[in-house]
This record gives sequence, structure tokens and C-alpha cells, in this order.
Amino acid sequence: MGKSLLLLGATLWLTGCAGYKLGPSNGLEAGAQSIQINPVVNKTFEPRIAEELNHQLRKQIQRDGTYKLRTRGEGDVVVTATISTYQRFGEAFQPRDTLTVRDYRIQLVAFVTAYDRISGKNLVNREFIGRTSVRIGSDQASSERQALPLLTEDLARSITSAITDGDW
Repeated sequence: MGKSLLLLGATLWLTGCAGYKLGPSNGLEAGAQSIQINPVVNKTFEPRIAEELNHQLRKQIQRDGTYKLRTRGEGDVVVTATISTYQRFGEAFQPRDTLTVRDYRIQLVAFVTAYDRISGKNLVNREFIGRTSVRIGSDQASSERQALPLLTEDLARSITSAITDGDW
């Protein structure tokens, strides 16, 4: 009885991991193709957003590992992004002053295209939205500046997922 239970447990354990696969989920070998990320275009009046999104996008691509980041020359996949909208929405207000915002939800919208340079096939061609919340202290500008990496990281994570795993 004990041996059969042990055998059953070992069989279930081994078959439970049979479908697991290391590496990229899109069928490519990790690092087999390169990716070129063109400088992000900023059509908003918020400074430093394009540079931060470019940084976060490169960081997420490297972290994912599906594509090898190409910093010079042309990559197999070419990515372009244009930031179109930066918006603030009041999320929470001061307890005794319903006109003064305490927390904002910040939203960043970017249109992204990614295509295979060799075949010309579009991998991604749509808008992406990044969001984060920020509590406003004594200085709204510095509070938003501190939230910028979180905002662009959220957006870059969505973009990277669509490029590497396919646009659902």
C-alpha cells in the first residue's frame, strides 16, 4: 500500500511538470532574434517621459529575454512608440475639503508598432495604456516626477508582453 501510494505520488508529480517549458512562451529560442527600439516620440507637454519610457522598455525587453536588444544597427524586430496622452484624474480628496485632490491616477497612452523587418509582418500595431496612482504631498510636480518610473514601467510591461507573447 505504501509503495503504490509513493509510486502514484511520484507519477503525479512528474506528469504535473511535463507541460512546463523554460524560456519564451512564443516558440522562439531565447535571444535568437534581435529587437531594435527606436527613440520614443513624445507628443505631450510633459518633460522626460519619452526618455523614461525608452529606458523602461529596454529594461523590460532585457528582463524578458525573448529578444536580444540591438543597440547599434538594425534588429530583426523594429519597435516605434509615440506617446500621445498624459492625463491626471482625481482619485481621492481631502477629508474636509472635497475640492482638493489628495491622490491622483496618472495615465499614459502610447501608440506602438512592432514589425518583423525581414518579412514585414506586423507584430503589434495599437495603443497601450500605463497607469499608476500618486499621493500629492506639498509639491505636486515632484510627486508626479517620482511616480514617472512606475507609470512608464507599467506601460513598458504591457508593450513587452504584447511583443513577446503576441497581441491577444
